[in-house]
Amino acid sequence: MKRIITATVINQSGVMNRVTGLLMKRQFNIESISVGHTEQAGMSKMTFVVNVEDEGKLEQLLKQLQKQIDVIKVNDITDRAIVMRELALVKVVTPPSVRNEIYSIVEPFRATVVDMSKNITTFQVIGHPEKIEAFIDLMKPYGIKELTSSGVSAFVRETQKSNTEKLSI
Repeated sequence: MKRIITATVINQSGVMNRVTGLLMKRQFNIESISVGHTEQAGMSKMTFVVNVEDEGKLEQLLKQLQKQIDVIKVNDITDRAIVMRELALVKVVTPPSVRNEIYSIVEPFRATVVDMSKNITTFQVIGHPEKIEAFIDLMKPYGIKELTSSGVSAFVRETQKSNTEKLSI
């Protein structure tokens, strides 16, 4: 099962390497990772999506992460009400003959053009990972020349709903 884990860490050299190394040693596959500064000086937040087989392994992972010297706080936020976004840059083959057709597909995704040449357009799309995947799937038939994504960034919403409602990834 996919889990979204956040870790608040001291922003210094080697922290990301130690955290990802711990996951690698325990044979957890990181599907997505993003790291960035927080509102507190000297602190960063890591958000990663990992596939964890069972609750026991998840608990072990969280405890091992918390033991890391540079890790201040670890949370599994998967089952909470969260705000989650990902950014992707997608270079699509857009010859003039199909450009209007492609733009009509792109519009509902609120993707923006960030670069354009004679036959290639680079789109930026931001949203839930499922939205990003849907966008990519629709662009594949036209020819994706290049693709990169930022990884998931997420945090817990201020207002939580009841525990009966779960987030599906």
